[in-house]
Amino acid sequence: MSQLKVNTIRHTGASSDAVTLATDGTCTAKITNNLSNRNLIINGAMQVAQRGTTFNSVSEGDVTLDRFKWEQGGTSVTSVWNVTQKSDAAREIGFEHSLKVEVATVDSSLASNHYSQIKYLIETDDIVRQSSYGLSSAKKMTLSFYVKSSVTGTFPLALNDGSGSRSNPHVYTINSANTWERKTITFNGDTGGNWQSQTGNAAGFGIRFGLAIGSGYFGTADGAWAADSSYANLYASYSNSLVATSGATWEITGIQLEVDSTGSGVATDFEHRSYADELAKCQRYFYKEHVTDAVGPYFTQYFHTHKFVHIWYPVTMRTVPTPTVTYSTGSPTAYKLTTNHFKAYTSSAYNDSSNTHYITAAQFDAEL
Repeated sequence: MSQLKVNTIRHTGASSDAVTLATDGTCTAKITNNLSNRNLIINGAMQVAQRGTTFNSVSEGDVTLDRFKWEQGGTSVTSVWNVTQKSDAAREIGFEHSLKVEVATVDSSLASNHYSQIKYLIETDDIVRQSSYGLSSAKKMTLSFYVKSSVTGTFPLALNDGSGSRSNPHVYTINSANTWERKTITFNGDTGGNWQSQTGNAAGFGIRFGLAIGSGYFGTADGAWAADSSYANLYASYSNSLVATSGATWEITGIQLEVDSTGSGVATDFEHRSYADELAKCQRYFYKEHVTDAVGPYFTQYFHTHKFVHIWYPVTMRTVPTPTVTYSTGSPTAYKLTTNHFKAYTSSAYNDSSNTHYITAAQFDAEL
């Protein structure tokens, strides 16, 4: 029996080791094949769009494709944007869908407090423990995504904790117009802040893709994690004419955030998940009851004076959701609302044989 005894393994053309062996017989390796459950982003391939596929003149707080929220504000903002789920747009890079943003009305003079951005939030328990943020052992993380824009230049990217008290500004460059480019950003773990005191299902980590950001939010590009106050250090200075160009477009897909266990700064292949898996993950935050021809669940007689309707969500929601329910007739009373189900009732005599009480539309929102 022969043995090959080495400390590391490296390709002849590589600049770093692929495998590092420890004296206890274990090893650390840079793995780029598809390992499961490493992507902390839900719906990164833009497959799920429960609320719709077209959002014209999006407003502050509108959730577009599942998990991706539009934010816009400032004094006398003039820019107007449309967001769509674009299909068949990214097959050359292995994706069926993308999130597309288009400038419908320009802002040729961006004020210092203006902002237009796509925001994604991660629950505290889904990120803080495995990243060890707030400890001396805080790990690096790598964010990767595919982006395409009709306008070239530098674009701002904001990373921050859930409370907005810590931030780490970055920029990335779009080199060629209307061309898919993959971007990879590795950032150091945050050894400061109050990450470890945060627990539960509240917002624990935020990623903001800036599209039009005023100078009042500028900090230092690609800097270390630092304290932030009123988002004054959230973004970095950038240079592009997207918001000043009518009809300009920006698209994104294949977003992946992963703990960089090796510290190599190498993004692994995108973790493709099935539509069913992504839908179930999205339904933790938003669930839309399926109805056919505007006829949903019927009320059933419970006892001689009331009829009840009951909806069980397909997954446990993040928190008790906000319901938006419409009915075929009357104004039923919401009787019970939990993270698992919704129940309402209406007064109805036992001998009421008409079958006219039913839900025509229902959705439940527990977004971050």
